[in-house]
Amino acid sequence: MNYSFSFIYKADGKVKKTDLTNTPDFSVQTKNENKLTTLTLKPKREIEFIKFEMSMPFKFNSSQRIFTNGYQSWTVSKEYSPNSSMDEFNPRIMGIEKRKVNPLGIWGAGDLTFHKYPEKAGVFYGYSYGYVRNGSELFLLGSLSEKAGYTIITFNSSAETIVIEKDLEGVSFKNDTLVLSLAVLKGEYNAVFDEYFEMMNIPKPRVERKCGYTTWYNYYTNVTQDIVSRDLDAISKLNTKIDIFQIDDGYERTVGDWLETDKNKFPNGMKDAADKIHKRGMLAGLWLAPFAVTLKSHIYKQHKDWLVCDKNGKHHYASHNWGGFYALDIYNKEVRTYLQKVFDTVLNIWGYDMVKLDFLYACSIIPIHGKSRGEIMCDAMELLRKLCGDKIILGCGVPLAPAFGKVDFCRIGADVGLCWENKAFSREDVSTQNTLTNTVFRRHLDGRAFLNDPDVFLLRDNNIKMPLSKRKIVAQVNSLCGNLLFVSDDVSTYTDEQKRIFIDTITAPKAVINNAEFIKDKIIKIDYTLNGINKNFVFDLSTGQKI
Repeated sequence: MNYSFSFIYKADGKVKKTDLTNTPDFSVQTKNENKLTTLTLKPKREIEFIKFEMSMPFKFNSSQRIFTNGYQSWTVSKEYSPNSSMDEFNPRIMGIEKRKVNPLGIWGAGDLTFHKYPEKAGVFYGYSYGYVRNGSELFLLGSLSEKAGYTIITFNSSAETIVIEKDLEGVSFKNDTLVLSLAVLKGEYNAVFDEYFEMMNIPKPRVERKCGYTTWYNYYTNVTQDIVSRDLDAISKLNTKIDIFQIDDGYERTVGDWLETDKNKFPNGMKDAADKIHKRGMLAGLWLAPFAVTLKSHIYKQHKDWLVCDKNGKHHYASHNWGGFYALDIYNKEVRTYLQKVFDTVLNIWGYDMVKLDFLYACSIIPIHGKSRGEIMCDAMELLRKLCGDKIILGCGVPLAPAFGKVDFCRIGADVGLCWENKAFSREDVSTQNTLTNTVFRRHLDGRAFLNDPDVFLLRDNNIKMPLSKRKIVAQVNSLCGNLLFVSDDVSTYTDEQKRIFIDTITAPKAVINNAEFIKDKIIKIDYTLNGINKNFVFDLSTGQKI
């Protein structure tokens, strides 16, 4: 490969700029071998990078499609035509000055606080891996590790370049460091992704396709013990096997105080709830945001020294949810001891079999302790796997590459909405259309990195703003491309048709996806094989109509 470089860095108190790989301050050793490009940084004195980029020429044409993997679980991830644009969620386009974007706002869950958003057509960027597709053939670039820092890949069809950037903010380099290991692969779609994950040595998922129920998308934080008992009773009476019953946000006193149950909502406590789920023959699941603490929490009031702080010692907001929340510093020994107690209680004393771990990005919202965002996130996922042992982890709100092989299931799209229309205000916001898009275009992760959680499908008639025809599309796409099939309905209200759709959806064998793409603007076609028969499913993403 013919690469060029661009570096901006600090050394000896000065900011310097160069395109050379050998300078008086450092050298970069480049090695290209066996479809792998590696960059090893060799500092000659202590050095910090403001920009670390490697670029290569690439010829784009209008028939190709470009895939970019979004920053985290919820971020829009899809294929683009080379002459299109990523502008739909640009704050400038939405009439918002980017200088006014702050971590407490809706963008706190995304990357706009540390990465510039493209402002012109033909420029597309994503994290860890991405590809250019020509028919069924891929040209894929993929990082084998984000431990040094996030790998940001930008496809620029106007400049005819692909730029690979490392997010090394906050890191001072004194010793030789392997900064980048980049797979450069060509071939058929599935073969390329098989090879990519083999190169990363990611173990195959140890769990199988599962179905179940979660409280969130009907009751949100208003969930109670009585609601759980009622819906548990209803779903256990269906004439089919249900694997998991999960209690979501709302059971705890406030986010962060996980071991303090809201006694008004759950007077018998969370062990009692898990016991009742087990008596119905299901696995018990519980939601936590383990790195998040609200201003109402005892953790925040009593242990402010546990929180992520910026370089000036100021506590750093993670995002706007729950009135704004802070993140725990995972390198604090007392934090680790506290988290160990939380997980030991939830998994071993209360007896939950699965934890849905949400808002995980929060711990790496800024670089801390001389570590990059990518290193922090990788360390956090290793910590969570250790704390959970062999219990099932459903990851959510997490940058995906650090979660590869560390979680059993993982959300790969935004929260589904109660309406079809796209009212999202950011690339991470609630949106039925966006989560369906991610379900289709991140399908290559399923069975390789983990099993994909496409989020819930909803069949009920109450507390929802889309007709059954559109609800059926969500169910169909989830069944085709996902492997965790959850509802959030009181199934006792189902009609016979709704019961049939539900059972058909969760009992259908996993389809083999042969191809999936936009065949026209907003029209998605999925070609698949099910029970040895080739089929296709076509729908209009904008209108919610099956075609």
